[in-house]
Amino acid sequence: MGIVDGKKLVITGVLTESSIAYAVARLAQEQGAQIVLTAPPKGFGITKRIAARLPQPAEVIQLDVTSTEDLEALPAAVQAVLGDRVDGVLHAIGFAPEAALGGGFMTASWEDVSTAVHVSTYSLVALARALRPMLTPGAGIVSLDFDAQVAWPAYDWMGVAKAGLESASRYLARELGPDGIRVNAVAAGPLKTYAARAIPGFDTFELVWKERAPLGWDTGDTEPAAKACLALLSGWFPATTGEVVHVDGGVHAVGA
Repeated sequence: MGIVDGKKLVITGVLTESSIAYAVARLAQEQGAQIVLTAPPKGFGITKRIAARLPQPAEVIQLDVTSTEDLEALPAAVQAVLGDRVDGVLHAIGFAPEAALGGGFMTASWEDVSTAVHVSTYSLVALARALRPMLTPGAGIVSLDFDAQVAWPAYDWMGVAKAGLESASRYLARELGPDGIRVNAVAAGPLKTYAARAIPGFDTFELVWKERAPLGWDTGDTEPAAKACLALLSGWFPATTGEVVHVDGGVHAVGA
């Protein structure tokens, strides 16, 4: 029996095999869960192809988290695949326009900043609201984070959006706790994902982790972060909510 045996999970953000979301989807199936994936219109075909590489076939639902129509249609689409209940949701969604990254903190326009916050922060609340009627007591919502306690070079407005994501996660934990729904975040160290390649100066992060991680850190290994996500989606953390779990080799805990 697997850690999520019999659970029904909605997983966003599967774009490549190097993504944390893909590792979560793969491990979830290996551990007995039934899953459905979501993908934005522009990445739908890519996600369909990547889904075919999972241990078992997985349905893909179109979801643009900035689209009211897609969010309203989501429950019926999920129900058609999973039935009447959802036991867990992985929020692996983040985007910032190029102008809001790589040193553009002081020059980025509100249009660019608002896009980053809408897609990377507000979408967590929008997704939770859309699926709330289907979420069972004991269900878990997990978002993917990058430590927002400090300012990072080049991360700029995405860092602000991640700080907002952490705060939104805590507020959701307060709102949904009475329904028995847990909301947590996993702050992974830098990984060579598709999203990371869009961040100018990503090599800087690699150097920091190489020097400071007590446990060491492999930027090509998404499995540690995926295992943490799956554990939080399981029933093994029944009294944990509003938490940010760091899976970063220990960098967050040590000074220079």
